[in-house]
Amino acid sequence: MSYTTALHGGATDDILKSLHKQFTIDDQTLFKITTTFLSEISEGLSNYGRAMAMIPTFVKGVPDGSETGTFLALDLGGTNLRVCEVTLQGDQTFSLRQQKYKVSETLKTGEVTTLFDYLADSVDAFLTESSTPSKEPSSLIGSDPYAAVNQDTPYLPLALTFSFPVEQSALDSGVLLTWTKGFSAKNAVGKDVVKLLQDAFDRKHIHVKCVALVNDTVGALLSRAYTSGGCILGAIFGTGTNGAYVEEVSKITKLGDSAAAAAGGEMIVNTEWGAFNNSRSALPTTPYDNKVDRESINPRFQAFEKFISGMYLGEIARNVILSLIDAAPKPILFGGRSSDQLNKQWGLDTALLSEIEEAWEGLGQFSLAPGSVEVTEVEKLRRIQGVLAKRLELSPPDISLADADIVRQACTLIASRAARLSATAVAAILVHTGRARLWDQGEQSSAGLKDEGKRIGVGVDGSLVEFYPNFQTKLRASLRMLIGPEVESRVDIGMAKDGSGVGAALCALVAQRQSQAARTHGAYAYDHEETTIQVRTEVSYLSSLSS
Repeated sequence: MSYTTALHGGATDDILKSLHKQFTIDDQTLFKITTTFLSEISEGLSNYGRAMAMIPTFVKGVPDGSETGTFLALDLGGTNLRVCEVTLQGDQTFSLRQQKYKVSETLKTGEVTTLFDYLADSVDAFLTESSTPSKEPSSLIGSDPYAAVNQDTPYLPLALTFSFPVEQSALDSGVLLTWTKGFSAKNAVGKDVVKLLQDAFDRKHIHVKCVALVNDTVGALLSRAYTSGGCILGAIFGTGTNGAYVEEVSKITKLGDSAAAAAGGEMIVNTEWGAFNNSRSALPTTPYDNKVDRESINPRFQAFEKFISGMYLGEIARNVILSLIDAAPKPILFGGRSSDQLNKQWGLDTALLSEIEEAWEGLGQFSLAPGSVEVTEVEKLRRIQGVLAKRLELSPPDISLADADIVRQACTLIASRAARLSATAVAAILVHTGRARLWDQGEQSSAGLKDEGKRIGVGVDGSLVEFYPNFQTKLRASLRMLIGPEVESRVDIGMAKDGSGVGAALCALVAQRQSQAARTHGAYAYDHEETTIQVRTEVSYLSSLSS
């Protein structure tokens, strides 16, 4: 970290050193966290009811980019719902057409049948706008269409990305546990959301069948696998965080003697790693983290998420800033002055931290024109003064250059910690799946590792990893320290294009093949030619992790 020490006096320097100590994680602590991660992975694969749930998804197929067809996805998770039509070209490319529809407060709080009728009407409107006759046999279906149950009429396969807590019993079935995000539609909790949607399609004679209920993290893995030719881990680093990876079924011992366990092979597991280390026995907690957790809607839950995700980083920074404003006997920041924005919970968005980083690094809107002279540190801090005055609604005379520098350093510490912690999740999956070894005992040989010498595909999505300056660079540096440079150099981290849309449509493809082959053979296999499934009821929870 760069310190502009000439701007600060002794007391302020002590404060900065204290913040640095609290938010900096040394290498040995990262190794300890990764080791704890590995332990919780094993616990979740062996037992139900663990916080890091390690959920079997029943998705046995990962695309390789050769698949073709056109599929629908419906994404509900907030103020808008989105309908997507994804056409897979078979050459690792796809075309996407989509439309957003507003979800009113009346729909969010009214009868659930009214809400799902609106979802069905939106899909119908989308298909009508594209001249796809959803109430007649359609050519929209992919290369291996099949008929709806009890009908001879072909239907359009659709996957539902439903970003609310769900108890899932199969690829195409899940019961709503509770509403979040301001939704409270009546008579919904305890109902199968796939059935609610299908009933709405059927009431309106719309020839669409919901064939899969999708987690957006699984979607990220599938999307990246299709566009890159293979992927073993999908990860979200955005408003929330989660990971899904390809696991050997034999390691999911909690499946017991089920048909899925007996068939063996591989299956995508949804880790729910946002709930890693809820006990905080390994995570290095500060008073600012404790305050965020205590005032959240779910205290003592989703611990890992609260350290690294975009929903919480701004709130951690707000708590740090307020503590410096309120410092006694003399305030450290802004002459002791605050603002309504700073005083309001969640009043400081993580986007502000990103903008401050851009102002300091000369990125984004602050990028220099070619041939421009590099700006001085003072000029960079003046940029940050402007950002703080605008975003925090503070009077410009109340923001000194020293204030701008303190806020900058605090924000960098918070985001850097998030990036380093994020690396432990990726490292743990690579080690668990036999593709890496931890380097905590010094240099390790990569001989004998799975996929030795080969590319290791990791698909990522989310605002932090996509837009936050240097986030992925810092994540990779920590990953390199944890697993060594040879393996890290083979980790191909790429953006997963639209996991909740494109990824969901790919899940519709997998579901379609599984269902068709199940009726034909009753087997449980996947070889990119056909996929079959015998459904066994398992409990899973789809997290709400919009990016």
